[in-house]
Amino acid sequence: MKTHARAVVIGGGVVGVSTLYHLATKGWSDSILIERKELTSGSTWHAAGLLPLFNLSYSVGQIHKYSVKFYEELQEETGMNVGFSKVSNIRLARSKDRWDEFMYYAGIAETIGVNVKLLTPEELKEVWPLAETDGILGAIQHPDDGYIQPADLTQALAKGARDKGATIYRNTTVTAIEQMEDGKWKVTTDKGEVIAEHVISCTGNFARKTGEMVGINIPVIPVEHQYIVTEPHPAILERKAKGLPEMGVLRESDSAWYMREEAGGLILGPYEHGAPVCYVDGPSPESEYELFQEELERLMPHIETAIARVPIFGEVGIKKVYNGAIAYTPDGNPIVGPAPGLKNFWLNEGHSFGITAAGGAGWQLAEWIVEGEPSLDMMGVDPRRFGPYATEGYLIAKNEEAYANVFTMHYPDEERAAARPLKTTPVYDRLKKLGGVFGSVYGWERANWYAPEGYELPESEKGVGVDVLTNHNYAPPLDDGRTVEKWSFRRSNYFEHVGNEVKNVTNNVGVLDMSAFAKMEVSGPGARAWLDSILANAIPKKRGRIALTHLLTPAGGVKAEFTVYEWAPGRFYLVSAGGLEAHDHDVLRRLAPTDGSVVLQPITQKYGVLVLAGPKSRDLLKKLTRTSLDNKDFPWLTAKEISVGVARAHALRVNFVGELGWELHHPIETQNYIFDQLMEAGAEFGIKPFGIRAMVSMSVEKSYRNMGRELSVEYNAYESGLDRFLRPEKSFIGRDALVAYKEKGVKWIFSTLVVEGNTDVDARGSEAIYNANGTLVGRVTSGGFGWRVGKSLALAMLAPEFSEIGTQLKIKILGKLYDAQVVAESPFDGDNQVLRA
Repeated sequence: MKTHARAVVIGGGVVGVSTLYHLATKGWSDSILIERKELTSGSTWHAAGLLPLFNLSYSVGQIHKYSVKFYEELQEETGMNVGFSKVSNIRLARSKDRWDEFMYYAGIAETIGVNVKLLTPEELKEVWPLAETDGILGAIQHPDDGYIQPADLTQALAKGARDKGATIYRNTTVTAIEQMEDGKWKVTTDKGEVIAEHVISCTGNFARKTGEMVGINIPVIPVEHQYIVTEPHPAILERKAKGLPEMGVLRESDSAWYMREEAGGLILGPYEHGAPVCYVDGPSPESEYELFQEELERLMPHIETAIARVPIFGEVGIKKVYNGAIAYTPDGNPIVGPAPGLKNFWLNEGHSFGITAAGGAGWQLAEWIVEGEPSLDMMGVDPRRFGPYATEGYLIAKNEEAYANVFTMHYPDEERAAARPLKTTPVYDRLKKLGGVFGSVYGWERANWYAPEGYELPESEKGVGVDVLTNHNYAPPLDDGRTVEKWSFRRSNYFEHVGNEVKNVTNNVGVLDMSAFAKMEVSGPGARAWLDSILANAIPKKRGRIALTHLLTPAGGVKAEFTVYEWAPGRFYLVSAGGLEAHDHDVLRRLAPTDGSVVLQPITQKYGVLVLAGPKSRDLLKKLTRTSLDNKDFPWLTAKEISVGVARAHALRVNFVGELGWELHHPIETQNYIFDQLMEAGAEFGIKPFGIRAMVSMSVEKSYRNMGRELSVEYNAYESGLDRFLRPEKSFIGRDALVAYKEKGVKWIFSTLVVEGNTDVDARGSEAIYNANGTLVGRVTSGGFGWRVGKSLALAMLAPEFSEIGTQLKIKILGKLYDAQVVAESPFDGDNQVLRA
């Protein structure tokens, strides 16, 4: 066994072998893979081998797209048959909401280059003649996918990796993983030790045990998944005898199952409620090719709907029921990227659709390891999207929930209920009494909007209008039993109430709890110089000034965004998006000097944030503080420590809604006091709380950018329109690539558009944008209705030649084309007079 390697991949399932293959492809031929038993002996061997391109995540969708194309190329490269049956994939819609979901997905597919075909019920009957079409509104078909043989695919990947110089050790168990003083890793096995620069965990069901070896919590616990294989049916055998093509993979999403042909019979794979997690403490050391006892009773509702849709399914006997473990995460997306807090330890875990994702995940992770950054925005699968709150109990609840919701409609405004509320701010109960309807980010409860007193969603609005298994389209009831929120791809029941919140902020004053902001104090003798060396904007030399600044990738893309404020001499307060706390703080730690000159102290939970915004916010705050709030003493983009009644707070004159106002950053233990003072003093000014959805509406009107949408590693900072926040005259990470890219000519321009003619729907993100000739020229990144300007708006990345103000374009929203026009940035208060008032 080798004693040294550039990289060690642990785990010989399809994900691990793909990672090894792509590392070798990148030139790291001195990489090795260690598998405790035989290749594919974990979850890979019992996988159904489906290759669904369908995914509402922009990044995961591109990973799946790469995989399907790559597997065909791999077959040609290695000469090994991977068992790829390109029979297509067909998804059925029985409700209008489901069709909206399909149309939303079709827009994502077009922007990433995935071929999607729309089918009428009659066309469905032509491609799946053994299916009944009663109740079907339509279907979508992916002509380019189907299914593959997982074991054959894995062996082909293994051959490809070996051909490129990589080495695979089977029947070799990793017993310890230790990082040495020089930063290299010592991987101990029952066959010897290996010293490596990088270690990549692809251990599937063993992920949590692997994490324990290196002292981290990997948020992965498997869930039991069952599928049924039937005996052959004469109708299918007759089709084969006639030389007719195999029918595609059929998915009745509204009944939560997939079906495909298998050896003259059928496979049925339901995703039922009640499927339990398994291997919570990891499999046994002897585990190999393991299955669990089947539980057919749980599957009966799905079996009945399958028989109704495909009657021959009820005419054949059951040959085998597979019940095996599939790794899951709380949101159902895999975990691909650097392990938080560890240098050169990488994760490729939590793959619930591992066969589909293996190729693309291996590709991007190898790129990340070898080149320093992925070429795709991987935020949606980054391990650091979860934090310490993702405990064992949390994972059990959320992973079972994620499994049960694989086929439910993924509404963009959906907020799932399991393991909530978990993290609450002191004002949580007060906001609930005021009608707060909550969502969750990074474990924190945040009020999305406020329901009027006594408001209740009419019974007629609940459900999707037809009798289907996946019928849930509304939020869980409030404590008093009232259901107040309906989920939709269109403007939903809360639309007008959010509008009323915006109007109150615009005319009076509103208060918003933003305590979930990620917060870090950076101090030490080298703090200023270090921040100035890594961030693209200048760090204010005068205390009390605020800077919005960005951390770029070496290639000039945007990795993180921070508000920076020197709140005490040599002590800097950094604020970033709440959902990105683990990511942003890990990024800072990796860049920090090791000589003690810079000290990083995370303080998110020590400080709350109440945003006060609106034209009367100054009058209100004047009642509670002796500090002068006039423009000459307290201008926009400055901050001071002030008294609020008898409490103290750092008041930052900045917000994400584009109104006169302050963010009050205060010790969390004083939050209720400060909130009560604001509400009491603000009564005469019409103060009311507002939620995240109102904030988002107002931010779109200001053309404000968000990480993972307008700001991304995929877009150069100039493409994202960050010119005024960049200081190319100084040195910072990515500076040279940034300047060179701009000189060469950008590929995209961040733009704002007004959408016309849409009365019940707005762009939300990932919709396709076309010119007058029907050519794809860009994609929407964010969107919504702007209540202050009275227009539907979309933020977008456009090809430069179509970004001029006044350019007429078209946006496809839920399958329908709407006229759109490029307008100047910040449709509301373009000269920032309101902010500066």
